[in-house]
Amino acid sequence: MWDYVLDRRGQIALQALQHLSLVVQCVLLGTVIALLVAAAVYRSPRATALANGVSAVGLTIPAFALLGILLAPFGFGITPAVIAVTFYAALPVLRNAVVGLAGVDPSLVESARGMGMSRLATLLRVELPLAWPVVLAGVRTSTQMVMGIAAIAAYVLGPGLGGFIFTGLSRLGGANAVNSALTGTIAVVLLALVLDLLLVLAGRLTTPRGIRV
Repeated sequence: MWDYVLDRRGQIALQALQHLSLVVQCVLLGTVIALLVAAAVYRSPRATALANGVSAVGLTIPAFALLGILLAPFGFGITPAVIAVTFYAALPVLRNAVVGLAGVDPSLVESARGMGMSRLATLLRVELPLAWPVVLAGVRTSTQMVMGIAAIAAYVLGPGLGGFIFTGLSRLGGANAVNSALTGTIAVVLLALVLDLLLVLAGRLTTPRGIRV
C-alpha cells in the first residue's frame, strides 16, 4: 500500500485539498444558515420545536437518497455535492444553536436591554457569545459527520477523496482495489482529526474567558 500511496501522492494531495475545501466551505455556509434560522426562532417555543423537528428528520435522510434526488435538477458535479453537504452540515449546528441561545440566562438579557442595547446588539454581544461553546460543539459534530458525507458525494462526481473509495469498491478483486479504498478512507479520517483539532484551538481562542470549561 505504501508504494501505491507514493506513486499517487500528487493525486492524493490534490483530492485531499478538494475534500478539505468542500467540507470547510460547506460547514461555514451551513453554520451561517443555521445561526440565522436559530436567531429567528429561538424566542418562540413552537418555532424552536419545528426547527428541532426539521433537524432531527433531516438527519434521517440517507445521503445517497438525497444525492440521487439532486441529480435530476442539477446533474452530476459539484453543485449537488455542495447542496447535500451544506444541508447536512447545517442540521447539528441548528439544533445546538437553538439550545444554546434558549439556554442563556434571561436576567442577563434583561440587564442588557435595560442598559439600552437593541435586540440585535443583545443577540450579538451577549446571547451569542454565551451560547458559543454549545454552537461550536455543533460545528465540531457537523464537521466530523460531513467529512464522510463529502466522500459519498463522489457518487455524483463531486470532488474529494471519495473518488479513491468508489474506485476501489467498484474494482474489488482487481489490482490495487483495496489499496485505493483504504487510501481514501484513511485520508478522510486523518483530515477529520486535523479539522477537529483546529476547531478545538479555535474554540479556545473564540470562547469568552469567563465561560471556558
